[in-house]
Amino acid sequence: MGHTYTALHYHIVFGTKDRVPSITPDIQTRLYEYIGGIVRGGNGSLVAIGGMPDHIHLLATFHPTTCVADMVRKIKAGSSRWVHENLQGMQDFAWQSGYAAFTVSRSILGDVEAYILNQKTHHTKLSSADEFVAFLRRHDLPYDERYVLG
Repeated sequence: MGHTYTALHYHIVFGTKDRVPSITPDIQTRLYEYIGGIVRGGNGSLVAIGGMPDHIHLLATFHPTTCVADMVRKIKAGSSRWVHENLQGMQDFAWQSGYAAFTVSRSILGDVEAYILNQKTHHTKLSSADEFVAFLRRHDLPYDERYVLG
């Protein structure tokens, strides 16, 4: 792939199963670091990660041959397994089955990164569900309300 050049940045959002607030402050840093390792292990780069107890946002780039769905599957499966094996009392932890992924223009990378890193402040004004629906609407993505929270 010597003559292949890409600048694909992805904003990925997914929640805990049933939006259970499982990502507590005491596990958040370790979980985020582990997810960063999964991304790097897949020849990607994690630009930013942030979230709330019931969901996370990632801003990442992946190797051009890596499918977004495959990387999200690896992130969710690997981090869930890590939580079960390393964090006592978290055997019920799980991620929701779906996710949302959006491409991000280079011109607004800084804005998206700041948004991801400032989730706690942002969510004083907007609930997680309302935020997710706003993203879907902004990108003209049809959705089924039954699955917005699960």
